[in-house]
Amino acid sequence: MSDFSVKGWCPGAYKPMQSGDGLIVRIRPRLARLSAKQTLGLCDAAMVHASGIIDLTNRANLQLRGVRDEAHDALLADLDALGLLDATQALEARRNILTAPMWAKADDTQTLSLKLIRRLRELPDLPAKFGFSVDAGNTLMLTSASADIRIERALNGGIIVRADGAETGRTTDRTKAINDVITLAHWFATTRAADTKRMATHLRKIPLPTSWQGTAPAVASGSLPLGTSSKGLVLGAAFGSIPAQALARAMIVSGASGLVLTPWRLFILEGVFSPFAHDFLTDPNDPLLSTDACPGAPFCASSTVNTRQIALALKTPHLHVSGCTKGCARPQPSAITLVGNQGRFDLVRDGCSWDEPIKRGLTPDDLLKGYDL
Repeated sequence: MSDFSVKGWCPGAYKPMQSGDGLIVRIRPRLARLSAKQTLGLCDAAMVHASGIIDLTNRANLQLRGVRDEAHDALLADLDALGLLDATQALEARRNILTAPMWAKADDTQTLSLKLIRRLRELPDLPAKFGFSVDAGNTLMLTSASADIRIERALNGGIIVRADGAETGRTTDRTKAINDVITLAHWFATTRAADTKRMATHLRKIPLPTSWQGTAPAVASGSLPLGTSSKGLVLGAAFGSIPAQALARAMIVSGASGLVLTPWRLFILEGVFSPFAHDFLTDPNDPLLSTDACPGAPFCASSTVNTRQIALALKTPHLHVSGCTKGCARPQPSAITLVGNQGRFDLVRDGCSWDEPIKRGLTPDDLLKGYDL
């Protein structure tokens, strides 16, 4: 196995990342969807080879935590048998594509996503986190999600390719869109500085040619509401973490035809339109939907506190509990941030985990007994 101590990149299936509880392995389902067979197979793999927890990421990918070093090869074999593994590590790294979850068969979003997947080898060498989004429904769902080159529905009803950070994009169509994506990716690769990793950062230094601008994107609709959608039942996962056993049970009991992923800690049980008993979030006002908490101790070596236990107990809206000052779970400001520090918590208001706290050294008991947050 290779050295898993490297940081600053996204883990993959071939190239996992070491954490306090073992390896983190990321799976990138095509079109953000798994069939029922793939979902149940992945749940089995998570329980056999990993911790039994499946994490949702903000790019609609899945992560298995706690994979043992000696189990990695067996896990890869299982993923390959399920059709969830790319032919090579290089191809996997290029397939950093976020697809809007409400796509339908043969619509623009599905068609263009599949075309981009087929032409990944034509892309230049790009930074590890450089990604693409395909969001060609009637309204845009992915404008707040991370992507560097976006295929979007235009305000005038057409299709555009838009560089992230630019307000408008270039008019294109089904036949030309992927050519335009590849051309724009090459422009980024040949004009960026070595330390520039993302498109929006690049555009603050290098002007985007006017030929890539001019057509406004459609109106953004944002995330999905919990409950029944045209595609199935939308459920929430606290902290974006799904117990594999609970997911397998829900898939079997509901008879779902597949699992559709989103970048918002929500997932869709495809083809399910009737309520049933399960273990996931259904209340749109549940504070856990706006709570961020990294895995914390003992799962991360940088943490000395149990982050999620505190977050679950407090159930405070817009709360961020971070095991350390890095703020991996939420690198943006939050109304209330608790930062682990030598077994205790520092309190930051309206800021990030690395900001100066207004109170230091709070114990878990202080917080649980009603300290005024």
